[in-house]
Amino acid sequence: MAEPKKKKIVDATTGEEVSAGSKKKPAMVEAAPVGNATGLRVGAIILWVLAFAFEIMALLVLFGKVQWNFMPQLYQLILFIVLDLACVIIGSQLWKKANHIKPASEKNPTLFWLWNNMGVIVACLAFVPLIILILTNKDVDKKTKTIATIAAVIALLIAGGTSVDYNPVSQEQQQAAMKAISDDVYWSPFGKVYHTHSDCQALNQSEQLTYGTVEQAIAAGRTRLCSFCAKRDAISGVATDNVDVSDYIPEEAVEEAA
Repeated sequence: MAEPKKKKIVDATTGEEVSAGSKKKPAMVEAAPVGNATGLRVGAIILWVLAFAFEIMALLVLFGKVQWNFMPQLYQLILFIVLDLACVIIGSQLWKKANHIKPASEKNPTLFWLWNNMGVIVACLAFVPLIILILTNKDVDKKTKTIATIAAVIALLIAGGTSVDYNPVSQEQQQAAMKAISDDVYWSPFGKVYHTHSDCQALNQSEQLTYGTVEQAIAAGRTRLCSFCAKRDAISGVATDNVDVSDYIPEEAVEEAA
């Protein structure tokens, strides 16, 4: 009896034949240039100034100083709250990006905290006064006051949540990482850390990887080194993620155990 003909497996992207069970290598994308921190900060400040301007416009509508006959007062309030929110969020993203390109020094803890939480501070200034004045205004009808207050509170929560830098980096951490790692590093589109090895076990499910310098990785928001890679390369003195490096098991050990 003739043996069944083996099926040929071809990669849809490259057209190359691959063997069954083989792991497809992730696509590699070169990292974008780091960018200019000063330009980003200027852009953030301009947007934040616009946010405060929209807050003032909302207050003028609230106190009847600005009246558009073609639009109810409630709609005007919501419009300026939304514009205020958009400016705060975009400005905060630019500020965080600038902080990752040119971080502040942690030698002054107070200044370091303020520098990394500027977006949250702006979010509070852009909405808290507005919320207080809406609640204390006795000339606004109950429906308008209720809906406008809810809209402003939701905007405050969204602006504050998106303005927080959950992965802040200091000037000292950036310099230590750049000194310890001279080769290219890798990171996935949705990952939070960078890796010194493209075949790191933490990247097993990644279909695309970006590669570049440590400086580019930090600028892209990957401010910590993967603990697995740190253990594998015996790198110390560099900020890593919160994975316990003692859990790392080299692939060779896994193969021997099998």
